[in-house]
Amino acid sequence: MLVFGTHLVWDDGFGKGWKKSDLFGMDRKTARRLLFGTIDAEVKRYRGKVAAWSTVNEPLDASGLRTDMPWYQTIGPSYIDEAFLRAHDADPDALLVLNEYGFETTDGFNEPQDKRAAALKVLDQLLGRDVPVHALGIQAHLDASYFPDQFDEKAYRQFLADVASRGLKILVTEMDVLDDTLPAAIGPRDAAVADVYRRYLDVVLDEPDVICFMTFGLSDRYTWLDEDFPRQDGVPRRPLPYDAQLRPTPTLGALRTGLAQAARRNLYWRPPRC
Repeated sequence: MLVFGTHLVWDDGFGKGWKKSDLFGMDRKTARRLLFGTIDAEVKRYRGKVAAWSTVNEPLDASGLRTDMPWYQTIGPSYIDEAFLRAHDADPDALLVLNEYGFETTDGFNEPQDKRAAALKVLDQLLGRDVPVHALGIQAHLDASYFPDQFDEKAYRQFLADVASRGLKILVTEMDVLDDTLPAAIGPRDAAVADVYRRYLDVVLDEPDVICFMTFGLSDRYTWLDEDFPRQDGVPRRPLPYDAQLRPTPTLGALRTGLAQAARRNLYWRPPRC
């Protein structure tokens, strides 16, 4: 089984006793030691065992690089270059991924066309500096409230083609579906969620350089959405292929159909040695 390691660089998800404000208060030397020391130790420890790393997670906004990242403010924008270079030095065979969300519909802060343009701009800058970015990770946290009306299939296909034209692979890394506006009744809700998966897969799997597809978990029992974004009516969310009792949902059928209909491809690609 191939292992996708997440995340080497992020501004959230800290362990017990840590909070984001601790990072903003660090001096540059301390921040460098914490961030890059962690990357060096973690990638070396799992060298040869982790096939790909989400090397930098969620560094973008509609204008390009997010300046509100603690690493941006303490180390500077070069933190991204150095993170990829260090990870590549620690394991030259690992696929290194820039991971981001918000390319499909509005995320409440940015419009998808702006986020797509920002991603291409930043990728061009990184590649122009010979930073070893091998792939774009697309989280694909989709919202049933917006997806049917806002998802521009033609523009999205072009975006995937534009990423691939830069010599990059594409991974769908965290797909699930928010169901806020869907009815509480399980039958129609499951059908609508499965339809979002079906429509998305119909587009994304047409791109040959999409080499990996992952949902953000398998069972609704463990979805992060119930913890971070519970439905206002208190009904448990159903965003994944198996429900809380580990029974298959219509989403599983949509996944099986979409994957079966997609052209076969090499599911693992090794980066070039530098």
